[in-house]
Amino acid sequence: MHIISICGGSGSGKTTFADKVIKNVDQDVSILHMDSYYLSKPASTLKTSTGRPNFDHPDAFDWPLIQKHLSMLKKGLEIQSPIYDFKKNCRLKSTLKIKPTKVVLFEGIFSLYKEDIRKLCDITTFLHVEADIRFIRRLHRDIEERGRSLDSVIMQYYETVRPMYQQYLDPQRQYADFIVGEETDIAASILAAKVNQLFHAKIKISAHKRKKTKG
Repeated sequence: MHIISICGGSGSGKTTFADKVIKNVDQDVSILHMDSYYLSKPASTLKTSTGRPNFDHPDAFDWPLIQKHLSMLKKGLEIQSPIYDFKKNCRLKSTLKIKPTKVVLFEGIFSLYKEDIRKLCDITTFLHVEADIRFIRRLHRDIEERGRSLDSVIMQYYETVRPMYQQYLDPQRQYADFIVGEETDIAASILAAKVNQLFHAKIKISAHKRKKTKG
């Protein structure tokens, strides 16, 4: 069982990149979104100067549950992933069943932040996209999908998104097996080819073991 980590800033295109990889893999692939693991109630210490919650800090996530669920998937166990409501900024009571497929993509802004999490991953990827492009993508997403106003998106960007990216997120690049730029089609096909190669190698090894046992 393989876990592929896809890291990158908000608006870098992690979900889109993951979808491109999945389309080029010849077996079933599950995807785990780190955004689902936001704490329902962020710590009171994670407040900006204006009193707003800081959702772009590593401590805004439920790390024990992330590690538990990734470890379960690694062992071939099914999990119930939380579902986060970005309009109300809280978790829903319902959950989402994630099956332990042979490959699981784990995407999120801090998917390479914790060493214990990185050790569970077989391949690590970082999407490096210029700040202006990430901001524009985030602006459209938050207004169209999450019911935010233009002013609130801009304020959040300057208060937390930009400084947290520089302090915590960008340094994760050092832990990536490879870094992807704005053009993701080729990179996605390369990663998918590697994943397919792992599948076929595993199949050949298993076949070899069976043959040896029968002999």
